[in-house]
Amino acid sequence: MIDQFINFVIRPPRAEYNPDQYLWEAEFTLAGRKYKRHDLELQNGRGHTLKCSHYVPSTFPENTPLPCVIYCHGNSGCRADANEAAVILLPSNITLFTLDFSGSGLSDGDYVSLGWHEKDDLKIVVSYLRSNPQNSCIGLWGRSMGAVTSLLYGAEDPSIAGIVLDSAFSNLFNLMMELVDVYKIRLPKFTVKMAVQYMRRVIQKKAKFDIMDLNCTQVAPKTFIPALFGHGTEDVFIQPHHSDIIFNSYAGDKNIIKFEGDHNSARPQFYYDSVSIFFYNVLHPPQISLSLSKKLDKYYDLGDLKVGGGMDESLLYEIITGLRTVGTDAASSSSAPPCISNATVPTTKSVGELLSESGGAFADVMESLVYQGNGMVEMEGNDGDEPPHLQDKANGQSEECCSYSSSNRESWGRCSSLGGTDEESSSADCTRSSISRHQMALRALATPLRKMQRKSSNLPSKEKKKVPPVPKKAKREKFEKLEALSQRLRRLCLSKRKHKRHLSS
Repeated sequence: MIDQFINFVIRPPRAEYNPDQYLWEAEFTLAGRKYKRHDLELQNGRGHTLKCSHYVPSTFPENTPLPCVIYCHGNSGCRADANEAAVILLPSNITLFTLDFSGSGLSDGDYVSLGWHEKDDLKIVVSYLRSNPQNSCIGLWGRSMGAVTSLLYGAEDPSIAGIVLDSAFSNLFNLMMELVDVYKIRLPKFTVKMAVQYMRRVIQKKAKFDIMDLNCTQVAPKTFIPALFGHGTEDVFIQPHHSDIIFNSYAGDKNIIKFEGDHNSARPQFYYDSVSIFFYNVLHPPQISLSLSKKLDKYYDLGDLKVGGGMDESLLYEIITGLRTVGTDAASSSSAPPCISNATVPTTKSVGELLSESGGAFADVMESLVYQGNGMVEMEGNDGDEPPHLQDKANGQSEECCSYSSSNRESWGRCSSLGGTDEESSSADCTRSSISRHQMALRALATPLRKMQRKSSNLPSKEKKKVPPVPKKAKREKFEKLEALSQRLRRLCLSKRKHKRHLSS
């Protein structure tokens, strides 16, 4: 039984997996942007080859290095544990580096050391990242054994910008004594202590580290890196008071979050939101606006659109406010925190400015109106004046619609679930429908208005001055159409808001 307990510490079940099946694809789309997985190998000081992956944007912004977070997996874990971290960090312009520690996953090594030798593996990774000018500041995100690894390394490298410590143990010897009670090993206390001393000697001989040296309470008072602690309230393997002990002795800026769940359960969304905000504040990722949003703002030019005399402009402000709220609700809650409030719309902005800010939500509403045969302006056929990169914008919108279907992995939890089956993706159908819908919306919003402006500028000056009188009947019909349009917009806003909230949840 003692040998089994020794293997439980230094030789737990090893995660065996296929990287092409359980990691994100080599190229994938997330939140409307394209990313790639760069696999590489590093060698630690003991001669072991470490299997690593770096998730980065497909195209790095020019002269703008991006911060990086290194994800450190737990005992019996592997690189696949970082899949959920990619969803949290990549949309915030933070790259993600993950590795199989020595003795874990596909890396070399026979034994794990619960953080002692793993901190040396982490040092190799940090040195590699700092040698690349495309990387700026570095953060650490560790879980269980990875949290202890991050804390031990952070005490040696104060240049780390921030660390997230999920379910760290304070002292390995105390943890082993607690596990005797958890697993109901009925032996006298002095017998257990003698057995632990025997295990200590065996582990020193095999894994080359002393279990008495794994004490986080000795390094926490000397660490000043901003830290976010997390722990499950039902965790019986590493009980929550371990995080409390480290937290109380930690010297740097700190915060702690307790949530429902055990040691291996999926973390709640509010915890991931807190992690996203924490890294956003300590890493300061650059605010790189998407080229897609720039192009859409360019073509959603409705400055010449006049509101009819029978339509109250404040009503249109209310409608646009609802559209902006829909856009905010549709965004991922794990991305960077919003910097503006959508609760109120300043009355100093014009309707055209608000429509351009409404972006994709207004396009979705307009495309519905186009399908129903309604529009604010007369539609014209495509006479070849359409800009050639409108097709790119439609493709970009379709990629955002199918952002999560490009990677249909079941391994977002712990590596113990690597045997799950893959789900079938329907990204092709979604892409085709999104392209056609957004092309129609873009034509409705952009091309006719610009064509009308060009045509009106080519007219003789005399013809421009002549404005035919508008009969009262036409005005009344126009007023009725605008009223119907406003009602449709309101209904569509409400329905889309409910639908997108359901999808985001």
